[in-house]
Amino acid sequence: MRASTGEGKDVTVMNTTTIAAELAKVTDHWTPRIIGQVNDQYVKVAKLLGEFVWHAHENEDELFWVISGRLRIQLEGHDEVVLEPGEFFVVPRGVRHNPIAEEEVELVLIETVTTAHTGDVVVDRTVPIERQLPTS
Repeated sequence: MRASTGEGKDVTVMNTTTIAAELAKVTDHWTPRIIGQVNDQYVKVAKLLGEFVWHAHENEDELFWVISGRLRIQLEGHDEVVLEPGEFFVVPRGVRHNPIAEEEVELVLIETVTTAHTGDVVVDRTVPIERQLPTS
């Protein structure tokens, strides 16, 4: 399988894997790791702990699928969403949101290859796509 950086550079990801095996490779919280690509969608895994940052993705929806832990997603102008293991939620494009993990959360993210990590804001925890690509 190959992943594209969106800049014409393809990277081989892997042939088969498990979510658990890929999550075991994640060492830093809030640092997504690309594990596959389906057309123009990246499949990523991440571990979260604490509060992230309010942000929006103006042109892209973002899917959060909780594998373990409990994730709260604050949504500007909408009720907060709470996800338990096995549940997912799609944050619609343009909706400002702030993920919060009071305990460690392991999750899968599905988002287009054009989705910037922290959307419309850049903070010290913003991870560029190059650092999300697998190294092995």
